[in-house]
Amino acid sequence: MKKNRVKKNNHNHNSFRVISIGFIILILTGALLLMLPISSQNRTVTSFKDTLFTAVSASCVTGLVVKDTATHWSLFGQVVILTMIQIGGMGVITIGLMITRLSGKRIGLGFRGMMQDSISAPQVGGILNLTKFILKMTALFELTGAALLYPIFCRDFGAIKGIWYSLFHSVSAFCNAGFDLMGVKEPFSSLTSYGDNVYVNTVIMLLIIIGGIGFLTWDDVIQHRHHFKKYRLQTKIVLFTTAVLLLLPAVFFFFAEYSDEPLKERILHSSFQSVTARTAGFNTADFSIMREPSAMLMTVLMLIGGCSGSTAGGMKTSTVAVLFLSALSVFRRKNDVECFNRRISADTIRTAGAILFMYISLFLSTGIAVSLIESLPLTSCLFETGSALGTAGLTVGITTSLSLPSHIILMILMFAGRVGGLTLIYAAFASNNDVSRLPQEKITVG
Repeated sequence: MKKNRVKKNNHNHNSFRVISIGFIILILTGALLLMLPISSQNRTVTSFKDTLFTAVSASCVTGLVVKDTATHWSLFGQVVILTMIQIGGMGVITIGLMITRLSGKRIGLGFRGMMQDSISAPQVGGILNLTKFILKMTALFELTGAALLYPIFCRDFGAIKGIWYSLFHSVSAFCNAGFDLMGVKEPFSSLTSYGDNVYVNTVIMLLIIIGGIGFLTWDDVIQHRHHFKKYRLQTKIVLFTTAVLLLLPAVFFFFAEYSDEPLKERILHSSFQSVTARTAGFNTADFSIMREPSAMLMTVLMLIGGCSGSTAGGMKTSTVAVLFLSALSVFRRKNDVECFNRRISADTIRTAGAILFMYISLFLSTGIAVSLIESLPLTSCLFETGSALGTAGLTVGITTSLSLPSHIILMILMFAGRVGGLTLIYAAFASNNDVSRLPQEKITVG
């Protein structure tokens, strides 16, 4: 039994390494392609530091940029960026498995195990069918989103250009990337020009939410339809937590911000900011004039992010839910952490606590570092580092003016936020399989 456990741990260790290396290869390839003169509008070579930042942001589906996507990059450069967004959103292992299947090669157990780790699947059995399902649903949602956006973008940009704009923004929204081509109206403006457009707001929000709830959630909902009791515990927690994190912040933003705007715009802006904050990266309002309480709530939402096994980054909604349930069980003096008539394992609770500690530590330490390096207000720097770590892509407008050391910090955070902090640690350190235990002694906490 011990040998089997060691073999399994080594397999997981190798899977996490492959996932990390896969993203690094994607980033470097994209950065080099973006350096080509054909990638820029003026046909000149873009510096490696700028292309690397763009490649990290696109591959890690973040949306922070140092060059306006519409005005700096040519059509070729935009295609490279969109390709990185698509691969980064679906996962390099998913794309690799798809290519392997198309080539007719046999997919071994090791590759299936890596796919399981990549999308947080509960078991390796049926992983190929699940992958096929993910690819089909991704294509369906992205093409549907593009078709829905086309009438508006065809009107604003013309028939041919409207097709590209519709596809680009649909993929970017579904993958929770936040890249946009609206710089032709005003550089770095995101979707502010459509802030009062109910139709565009609704389509973008639906794409963000669908992409952010996770592949396994789609599978569960489609299999069991409206039979909520038959859903996996993971799906129940994801749907309930997502609903809470969409509704409560929207109500807060409605009363805390946009009081000088008409009711329709006020509702739209409040709803959109609640949706986009958790890793989407688009914005329909200026965050630099947002009040500090609202900016802090946005930062918390960015750190939470989307759901496990989705196109989104962040700590994940299930992590926050498990921590909340764990605290609730302590307050109620219960031995077990329970939810929907099920008990959550101690390993899951420990992992959730480790993820929270890791994210908070990285968020605060890097925010303070950027503030010291740039001599900027700490709240603004924390907003940027929270955005990078949560792969949200929102900004208060300081990203383009930051120095190289701060850009390096943001790139590291984006990479860690998309690949996952624990994935990086597991990739670097093999599991310790020593089963011996030290004597236990209690300490006082709280």
